[in-house]
Amino acid sequence: MNAEFFEAIADIEKDKGIPQTYMLEKIEQALLAALKKGVPDSAECARVKVDAVKKTVDMYLEREVVEEVEEPATQISLEQARETMPNAEPGDYWRVSVDAHKFGRIAAQAAKQVIIQGIREAERNIVYDVFTSKEHEILTGVVSHIDAKNGTIAIQISSSTEYTEAVLKTEECVPGERIREGDRLKVYIVEVRKTSRGPQVMISRKHPGLVKRLFELEVPEIFDGTVEIRSIAREAGSRSKLAVWSNDEAVEPIGACVGPKGARVASIVEELHGEKIDIVKYSDDPAEYIASALAPSDVISVTVLEDGKSCRVVVPDNQLSLAIGKVGQNVRLAARLTGFKIDIKPESFTE
Repeated sequence: MNAEFFEAIADIEKDKGIPQTYMLEKIEQALLAALKKGVPDSAECARVKVDAVKKTVDMYLEREVVEEVEEPATQISLEQARETMPNAEPGDYWRVSVDAHKFGRIAAQAAKQVIIQGIREAERNIVYDVFTSKEHEILTGVVSHIDAKNGTIAIQISSSTEYTEAVLKTEECVPGERIREGDRLKVYIVEVRKTSRGPQVMISRKHPGLVKRLFELEVPEIFDGTVEIRSIAREAGSRSKLAVWSNDEAVEPIGACVGPKGARVASIVEELHGEKIDIVKYSDDPAEYIASALAPSDVISVTVLEDGKSCRVVVPDNQLSLAIGKVGQNVRLAARLTGFKIDIKPESFTE
């Protein structure tokens, strides 16, 4: 072991971002394992010391000097120790250096495997840490493969200098969305899990968080906190509803999200391949909030019922189908957005 060995460790840190202290610890473990294999009769007294400052690696057998040997594997008699250590006293430690070349192929291979495994483990941990910090964020990836049998999509995603492959499962795809190999896609990082095969990044195109993050990217007032998204309800590929609120009276929240000539929301709709987006104003007044959530329908009245979780809404007769929406979508999304069970009645309805 010489300076070149430590320079190689420094290069690993530079190229792969693996700390030298981590690698030296793994190498120490690997060499110790190899030493124990090379001297099986003295495995219990085998020692390895890696000194990064002095750039030295010491491999030796160490036994405690005692008057009378009770544990031959870890002890040596005073008489025997004084043959090579004239000044040895009980309680001292007798050491003898070991020539690494005597290990043989098997021991060397064992050391190599531990080192390789240490590098792989460190790389996985780095990838895990990088992508864990991106949970609930958006990353852009490139579609590398589409499985024709089950429809899952492999996407190469990157963050900083780290790359990994994530799988977009069919249940996290937007219904009707056509994706081809080579396409660039924005995906929402739902969760990062540790597995025996390395970090597994769970991604989605269907998650409501994707819409929220797209608005944060597109609308400066949301990014800086002036405008808040208080709630989102989404049926991916079809329609989303957002409830927004402004912390500045001078900033109109819906207008900020729509943007000049609708440019901001249009950009998001394009990214979502035509998904419709309703932006409504949040209110602490449940009746006002529910009425806004049922847009584009007009609302005559909203009555919050005694349970505090449901309400009755009256709409003009000619607005009933609009309020309910196609297959009930509008009222369903409004209910999810507000957290209220909504019962819609036409103005002409009498009990």
